[in-house]
Amino acid sequence: MERGRYSIIFARSASKELESLEPKVIARVLPRVKALSENPRPSGCKKLAGGVDAWRIRIGDYRVIYRVDDTVSLVTVMVVRHRSKAYE
Repeated sequence: MERGRYSIIFARSASKELESLEPKVIARVLPRVKALSENPRPSGCKKLAGGVDAWRIRIGDYRVIYRVDDTVSLVTVMVVRHRSKAYE
């Protein structure tokens, strides 16, 4: 797979959720999200059930839920939340 192949964008709500986290958590989440540009389906990711084409990565107690559009090489981050609230 080509390096840096996928662009990453954040939904407005996901951006606000990320900004509201503690700096230590942000420092753990951002590198993992940036790595999705090289491999949007890394080891340990899970495709979520349901009508949407959503994927999830786990980062400690936090979950990042995102969509992958292979036709335009785009990853859209939809949710960045604590695991207890990630699937609401």
